Amino acid sequence: MAKAIALFSGGLDSTLAMKLIIDQGIEVVACNINTGFGGTKDRLAHMQSMCAQVGAKLRTVDIQHEYVQEVLFDPVYGYGKHFNPCIDCHAKMFAVAKRLMAEEGADFLISGEVLGQRPMSQNGDALKTVLHAGDVEGILVRPMSAKLLPPTIPQQQGLIDIDKLEGISGRTRDRQIEMARAYGLVDFESPGGGCLLTDEFFAKKMRDFIAHDTFEVADIPVLKWGRHFRLPEGAKLVMGRNHEENEKLVAIENPKYLRITTGAIPGPTSLLSRSASEADKALALQLILVYAKTQPHVRYTLDIEGNEPIETTPYISKEAAQRFFVV
Repeated sequence: MAKAIALFSGGLDSTLAMKLIIDQGIEVVACNINTGFGGTKDRLAHMQSMCAQVGAKLRTVDIQHEYVQEVLFDPVYGYGKHFNPCIDCHAKMFAVAKRLMAEEGADFLISGEVLGQRPMSQNGDALKTVLHAGDVEGILVRPMSAKLLPPTIPQQQGLIDIDKLEGISGRTRDRQIEMARAYGLVDFESPGGGCLLTDEFFAKKMRDFIAHDTFEVADIPVLKWGRHFRLPEGAKLVMGRNHEENEKLVAIENPKYLRITTGAIPGPTSLLSRSASEADKALALQLILVYAKTQPHVRYTLDIEGNEPIETTPYISKEAAQRFFVV
């Protein structure tokens, strides 16, 4: 039996692409590649569900360190509208999937890309570019648009029947929805961004961060949550907006930051640069209190990780605090 590695996002297009190949009697391993920037929700259960519905085996691969070191800050093909190096990102994912071929004993790769669906990363030129950049020319099949694209080696070898694949192009999704209903797929996702690097506000946080610090993988979760402030002498302050974000910030282990809580007072869990000056630290505590359930001019005590509790008053107002706001 032939075998394929699928680049699997968990979305409808990649799920349908796998189904088209599986229906030709080919085993498919769904490879989900974690760059660290795939979003803020845990999607493992969803991905497992989609794979189970079409009969694919799920495998996850973590490339966060490789991605930060080789792709994120020096993309050959540049960025999209925000901080998204889409073409370089796709090329890296294809290269990673190709590495798995020998390990899995696979014959070719597949992806859920649709010709013309995304203006930067899925136009005709971009689809050709990533084949070369990822060194997957001839071995990558795009089942959703295969009838509109040049023949691949699996097609020439008779491993796949091109007549049983699709010729979809453009941004409309009528055909995909029709296919999903015909296959009986349930709980599939609506199309959407998914990558944090395409988000305007996340991009602002990225640019602010790299202007003041060296970015590391451990910094990714810090940027995913909370309000972000840049203080006058350079310290970074992150405050949870709600209970969920407070819990996320509590769970972060990053030696660059001190964790600050408001004790018995309802308020945000916060992270502050461990290297903060005394002036920035004092300001941070006041800013935290103005976002807690406090009264002006009243003194409150905050708990600082590894330090004695400190007592201070809230900052002037939330409106005045906006001068330090990143996003």
